Amino acid sequence: MRAALDFSTSMLATLSEQGRGVQSRAAGRQPSELLELYDMEGCPFCRLVREALTDLDLDAMIYPCPKGGTRFRPLVEKLGGLTQFPFLMDPNTDEALYESADIIAYLYREYGSRPAPRQWLTRSVHTAGSFGASALRHGRGLRAQDGQLPAEPLELYSFEASPFARPVRELLTELELPYILRQMGRTQAADWLLPALRERVAPDYVPTQRNRAALLARTGRVAVPYLIDPNTGTELFESADILRYLNEQYR
Repeated sequence: MRAALDFSTSMLATLSEQGRGVQSRAAGRQPSELLELYDMEGCPFCRLVREALTDLDLDAMIYPCPKGGTRFRPLVEKLGGLTQFPFLMDPNTDEALYESADIIAYLYREYGSRPAPRQWLTRSVHTAGSFGASALRHGRGLRAQDGQLPAEPLELYSFEASPFARPVRELLTELELPYILRQMGRTQAADWLLPALRERVAPDYVPTQRNRAALLARTGRVAVPYLIDPNTGTELFESADILRYLNEQYR
């Protein structure tokens, strides 16, 4: 019952995002070094930036900064002068930015080779949808819990609006576990099919999105979320299995 309710609210949160954070178009150029995003999964302003990252097909190093967290929140104040989120650092240009609107404009200008979509310009509309997504999750992904810091960051294949990946990102945030976010935005019709159905109706499926192609080559399957933990050699599909693993290994 709890799992069904959790998925239901996550799906409603996805719907409230009004179609953002699902599809990707290749960036005009990929950064040489990973972008660094200090954020909270449940923060509506952070969500807007992550939606843009999915749209631009940009991976990022995520440093979770939940309320009450002690690992990365002090670093943000040291680097930028404020304890405010989201906070983006780009090691490729030495830019450091607060404010979701400024970060989004920067990402499209620097890496998109195209202006931000019109929907990003209607700030009151997309901000309301993002607030709605946060409200539906009842504070998940906002407050720190005790957890062990891994020696190396984890790696998560995800796209922002995935209702299956959202609970995983929430727990990663709450446990303050840094992770590399690998974008898995949809780029073609077959990407919209659930994996089991896709394997039946499109057995010759060839993904065009770079991380989907890499995951297929690595595992023989494309599904979201997918977690890689280089600290233990563990690799997992399925949200429930990933949540169980993270709780057992790091809580």
